[in-house]
Amino acid sequence: MTISAAIVMFAVIWFMMLLMILPTRMTSQGEAGEVVRGTSASAPVDPKLRQKVKWVTLLTIPVWVIVCGTIISGIIDLDMLYSLYGLEN
Repeated sequence: MTISAAIVMFAVIWFMMLLMILPTRMTSQGEAGEVVRGTSASAPVDPKLRQKVKWVTLLTIPVWVIVCGTIISGIIDLDMLYSLYGLEN
């Protein structure tokens, strides 16, 4: 695995985890009863983005290490994926 592939893998895993964590513990303006004029009632009151970005980064690092370690060790390779999906190499 090249360095650029490892960086791309980290970015993909990071954004996937961000999209999973963003809606957690969110209070909408409608639920809080404080809808700001010109915004949707479903807009978050305080999205806590800084805290969520920190958590996403801390959770992504071990997942990325496991994925890269699996790829580097050869447990999963392209030939296995080709045979799994019935494709020819």
